[in-house]
Order: sequence, then C-alpha cells, then structure tokens
Amino acid sequence: MCVESRSPAQTELIGEKLAAQLSGGEVIALYGGLGMGKTNFVRGLARGLGVEEGVSSPTFALVNEYHGRLTLYHFDMYRVTTWEDLYSTGFFDYLDTGAVLAVEWSENIQEALPEDSIQVELQRGGTDTDRLITIEGINGL
Repeated sequence: MCVESRSPAQTELIGEKLAAQLSGGEVIALYGGLGMGKTNFVRGLARGLGVEEGVSSPTFALVNEYHGRLTLYHFDMYRVTTWEDLYSTGFFDYLDTGAVLAVEWSENIQEALPEDSIQVELQRGGTDTDRLITIEGINGL
C-alpha cells in the first residue's frame, strides 16, 4: 500500500495508525534517505504504542528503548556496515524479546532482517514536505 503524507505531523499519524495493528514481536524496517521522515514515523509509532516520553533519533546511541503498551526498540543502522558492527548492537538479541523493533537505515542490514519484517519506505513527494510512504507486510491501515 502507498499513502501520501503532506507534513511531518501526517507522517507521524501514519506511524500511529500502524501501531494500532501491532501485537509485539514485529520488526518495522524503515528505508529512505536523510530527512525523509523515518524518525517522525517512529515518533508516531511510539505514540500509537502508548509511549509518553519524547522520541529522538538513536544516531549516536544506536538503539533507544521506550515503554508503552508494548516495548519499542528504535535502532539507527546508519553507521552499521559489517556483520561485526551489527552483532555489536545486540540486534539479534532484541529479536527474541517480543518487543516492536523499528529499524532506521534497514538497507544496511537487509540480509539480517526477518523475512516477515514490515517494510516502510519513505520517499520525497512533490514538495519538500510531501512524502510517499509505501508499507508492505501488513494489511491496510
């Protein structure tokens, strides 16, 4: 499915709607260049999971943890370029926690993602704030 967002707030709302369908254990693989709204999407996802604290990009921490009706682990794989790098994040240990994993820069770890990952690709639309968001691996929003 492809949905259009005209603002960061709408991108968050789309993430929030996706969260309503999650029951735990899902991996949300996020794709898109710098500034495409991946963190905005995760911010909405977190809100939809009942997370009350602010969500920020885990660029330097590599992973942030949030608690709501489900635990959310928010990964940034931008600097992950080798299997050794990936292992050092603890990513594989998180897969068995029953939490929701949101993974920015999933293209860097494509071969390590579970086959049933929900794929979310964010691309620039007609204006600087428009985004085309393609979601695969889940039915509707």
